[in-house]
Amino acid sequence: MKQPFIWDPYSNQPYPIKDKAYKKRMRLKHFPDSIKLALTNALFFPLSLAAMSLFKGKKIENSVEFYGMGVCVDDGEKQVELINELGVKHLLIRVPLWDMDRLEEYVEFAKSFGDDKSILINILQDREHIEDKQLTITHLREIFSAFNAITNEFQIGNAINRTKWGFFSVDEYLRWFKTVQTLRDRKFSDLKLIGPSVIDFEYHYTIRALFNLYPLKFDKLSALLYVDRRGAPDNKQMGIFDTKRKIDLLYSISKLSHRCGEGIYITETNWPIKDTTPYAPTSERECVDLESYAKYMLQYHQIAKKSGKIDRVYWHRLIAPGYGLVDNRNGKIVKYPAFEAYKKMIENAKIKGE
Repeated sequence: MKQPFIWDPYSNQPYPIKDKAYKKRMRLKHFPDSIKLALTNALFFPLSLAAMSLFKGKKIENSVEFYGMGVCVDDGEKQVELINELGVKHLLIRVPLWDMDRLEEYVEFAKSFGDDKSILINILQDREHIEDKQLTITHLREIFSAFNAITNEFQIGNAINRTKWGFFSVDEYLRWFKTVQTLRDRKFSDLKLIGPSVIDFEYHYTIRALFNLYPLKFDKLSALLYVDRRGAPDNKQMGIFDTKRKIDLLYSISKLSHRCGEGIYITETNWPIKDTTPYAPTSERECVDLESYAKYMLQYHQIAKKSGKIDRVYWHRLIAPGYGLVDNRNGKIVKYPAFEAYKKMIENAKIKGE
């Protein structure tokens, strides 16, 4: 990741862009898409809101399939044992485009979990690839080829509504996604491309991504639906939107759009943990204690599963001192209370077949 984009190794996300002149210049360049964003939402936001009650969820036949976990190549082989202990079968692995020299390492990491695991590869973008179409084609061809025998699911991009992640408009993301989709259609027709990966309850960006004139389609809808800044999952935002209603609205948007296939993955969510600076991804104000973390995690999964509108929730993530299930500081593995809670949640799902 190149300047002015800098990676924070503690919270595993880019730092906010400090070059204010660059940020202002790029926003002005992409201002026309703000008009498209406003106009699209003027029509489809109230329509999606009005249609919320019309779309019902489906009964989840095998709830074990509902659970997914994020793992990281830099956290090592110990994750295999921990994942097997948890009993989770679906894994999400981030592959950053600025890390292409380690591609084989990522492939071997995915293989290390065994043939009984289902892998979703999350392609992380950077500014260099966003601006260079041919570089994107070259490297995505390499990634698709390398993982072709392991998985057919790829999330294209991450947190596209945060400039620190590289995109300065939804329009820019759509053009980039179209480049990837064209490559898929020509060379890798069996692969599933997932997006648009909007983070937080900022569905105006999701609406812009799903109602457009581009000849593209997301095979599944992905969302990074964090609700941590509200505290408990049943706390409300904008007066009426608790986690359940946020899911209802997302589902309504997806049903009204012709730009996405059936199914929604929540590919990131968690709560930041108290007293873990600099590993927590937010300020101390939003952080919760370990007991609340475990409780909120269980509540979030229960709400999402009961809705019948979410195919899978990928918890972010297994090892992360500031927001995960396991603390690995000082070279030691310390399981947080949420680890045992997650394990029990999976066990109950297997026993009851909920």
